Amino acid sequence: MITRFSPRTVVVVGVLLAVLAGHAMPLQARINGEMGIRLQDAVAAALVSMVVALTVILAATVGTRGGRRGLSRLGTETRSGSIGWWNYLAGIMGAVFVVVMAATAPIVGLAIYTVVVVAGQTVSGLMVDRLGLGPGGRRKITTARGLGVVLAIAGVLVAVSPRLSGLEDPVALVVPILAVFASGVIMSIQHGFNGTLAARAGSPLPGTLVNYILGAIVLLAVWLVKLALDGHLPVLPREPWLYAAGALGTGNLILSAILTRHIGILVTGLGMIAGQLIGALALDMLFPAEGTAIYVQTVVGIVIVLAAMFLAAVGPRRPRVRPGAGGEQGKKTETESVATTVGGMPAD
Repeated sequence: MITRFSPRTVVVVGVLLAVLAGHAMPLQARINGEMGIRLQDAVAAALVSMVVALTVILAATVGTRGGRRGLSRLGTETRSGSIGWWNYLAGIMGAVFVVVMAATAPIVGLAIYTVVVVAGQTVSGLMVDRLGLGPGGRRKITTARGLGVVLAIAGVLVAVSPRLSGLEDPVALVVPILAVFASGVIMSIQHGFNGTLAARAGSPLPGTLVNYILGAIVLLAVWLVKLALDGHLPVLPREPWLYAAGALGTGNLILSAILTRHIGILVTGLGMIAGQLIGALALDMLFPAEGTAIYVQTVVGIVIVLAAMFLAAVGPRRPRVRPGAGGEQGKKTETESVATTVGGMPAD
């Protein structure tokens, strides 16, 4: 158990693991993008990733006592009407996110993809907290968070500027970038809904399982319609690594849930953001996809967005008591809320 070590050791190891976990998203994007290219079908690539993730989370839920107990509790809460039906839209949002990932990551490059997603999360984090879409209820929009959002948008503009300048048809790249930004926006909403389900079930596994099932059903339906229209039946590749994206996403979720218990939501969230940005840049530099180039502006933009995350998360705030999901009373600081929604992590 990690708690047997000294507090300082726990924090150091926890931060390193959080940064490592953050590398999962750019890896997932690279794999899904490559699968989409191989299959010539982004929806099919997303469906494959979702099915693999569903298999992993199903095993984790059924194979653990906490998962089984939480699944039973979630069913009881849902039947009683204590959980809003809209929280299960997270599955559809996850499906959209994976489709956009598979379709756009090869076009814009991992570094730009990741910085735009993180910026989208930052912007939507304000909405998630303001509307009370997560388990923590409504939260005030502070000056620090507002400045963090402005800085994040500025970082994105800096990061993508070299890719847009000099293009004969900038719209060809603007549209994928806007799609990535929108997927980042819905990602925070998705995590807010997942956080509510996790809080009511007492575990992140059951709600994630249900939403993966819903996401897989939606993707399968869309793919079947697409198949009927174009008649394109993709052939699955043989390389095992192309099927790792779903497992990476699920492992990332489970590890983040464990880390928040030991080093807190804030530190975990910031560590994962750092891992996402650094990992994407490293992948583009060491294993560049065809047509990918690293510009100084991209690196500067990543640094700006990372600074925006810290500004939004650690700005001065006063702890306050507010109602949690289902009328529960709990104490959390604004800092913890920002890390939950901006860091892209479900509340545990």
